[in-house]
Formats: sequence, structure tokens, C-alpha cells
Amino acid sequence: MSHARSEYEDFKALAPDAYDLTLALGQLAAKAGLDKQLLELIKLRASQINGCAFCVQHHILLSERLGVPVDKLSLVAVWREAPIFSARERAALAWTEALTFLPEGVSDDVYAEASREFSEKELMYLTSAVASINVWNRFGAAYRWTPPQRPAVTHAKAS
Repeated sequence: MSHARSEYEDFKALAPDAYDLTLALGQLAAKAGLDKQLLELIKLRASQINGCAFCVQHHILLSERLGVPVDKLSLVAVWREAPIFSARERAALAWTEALTFLPEGVSDDVYAEASREFSEKELMYLTSAVASINVWNRFGAAYRWTPPQRPAVTHAKAS
């Protein structure tokens, strides 16, 4: 079993300037108006590819809070075979994979698909979101951050 080499909180404490800049980059796409559910799907997919357990769990929990259906979350890893994803989501996921597997390059087909679904400005901000999650993944995977726990459910006692 792997063990944490450092934790998420250590990043904030040891390198607050790098933490703040990484956080700010990750918030730009939502501030520019891109759908938060869509952004969580791409962050989840990049985190799966990069093997960052902390980020996978973090973005599952955020997605659930934003109302992303569980079926969609369960199928992100195999989105090409799952009809549950819209054309816009498919374009964003393909763009995310192309930018995350960067040595393979971004094909003209993937660029054309993304350009059909996103304006030039939106695609720039989507790219910033993919860049940001890949930065987070580098920290989370390198330091093996402990994945966040699902909040405990409290049940009211019957009276």
C-alpha cells in the first residue's frame, strides 16, 4: 500500500504562492462562464489518466455536490462508449485527453470537434482548466496525497 509523502495541506503551508497561483488558474474557466459540471468531468478524467487518487476523489465529491448524475461519474473513464455524454461534453473530454496525453499531440479532428462545441474564448478557458488540473495532479500524484473522505452522514434519532 502506498503512503502519503506529504499532504494537500502541506502544499498550502510550504508553498503558499504556488498554491494560490494553481488555485487561481483552476478557477478562471468557471469565472469565464464555463459550466461547472462540465469542468468537474474534465478534471475527473484528467485525474484518472494521471493516477491522482486525491484529485479523483476530490472531483467526484465536488461533482456530486454540483448534481452530476452518479451514472455519468461512473462512466467518465469510458466516455466514448457511453451515450450519456452530450456532444459538448464529448468534445471537452476528447480535448482533455489530448492535452493530458500531450506527447501524442492534439489532432486536427479533436481540435475541429472542440472548435465546433466551444467558442475561441471558451476553448482557451477550457485549456486553462485542463492545464490547471494537470498541475494539481502532478502534486497529488507525486506526494501521494491522501484522498478526501466522504463527509459522514448523520442520522437524526427517531423520537
